[in-house]
Amino acid sequence: MLKTSQLSYSYDKNNTIHFPDINCQKDEHWLLLGQSGTGKTTLLHLLGGLRKAQNGSITVTGQDLSQLPSSQLDAFRGKHIGIVFQQSHFVASLTVEENLLLAQYLAGVPQDKTRIKTLLSKLNLSHKLQSKPKALSQGEQQRVAIARALVNSPKVILADEPTSALDDENCKEVVELLESQAREQEAALLIVTHDQRLKDYFKNQIILTK
Repeated sequence: MLKTSQLSYSYDKNNTIHFPDINCQKDEHWLLLGQSGTGKTTLLHLLGGLRKAQNGSITVTGQDLSQLPSSQLDAFRGKHIGIVFQQSHFVASLTVEENLLLAQYLAGVPQDKTRIKTLLSKLNLSHKLQSKPKALSQGEQQRVAIARALVNSPKVILADEPTSALDDENCKEVVELLESQAREQEAALLIVTHDQRLKDYFKNQIILTK
């Protein structure tokens, strides 16, 4: 599902980050741990096709991302990769439903209100369908962000620091939510974080060091 080989990225000639190889298969859940400065966010952007790899390869569902031109890469990411960002980046003027419909539209897939309602119901957010993002609590915004990452039934789910601002109870809830939804869709899940509490939840782990 998600595989990398000899991946590295340079911001300048004196600052090259070398990443360990990843082989995350269908329905496998992985944790990628690292402190600030180890390249966690850079790696997530590379894996999600948001940043172009300079060296090495990234393969998602059998497709080498480096072989896709930018126009095709955007569409491929929208259909096959779901990303839960640290910041929600919702369109403030749109409702929850409209933000999820927008995610479907931008991915070039049919807009499916039934899919959206079903997904929100599973996340206990049915009553927020017509709410604007600013009317949601932090926890509700996070669940909507997860819904947006899942709405196109991706085969790879990437989550960037989904628990770092949460207390222990909500941390456990979010991890279980991500795992249950990934399992339901038989998707590969990779959580990128510095949150050491998550080490107890995942047997598959990658540690980034400087």
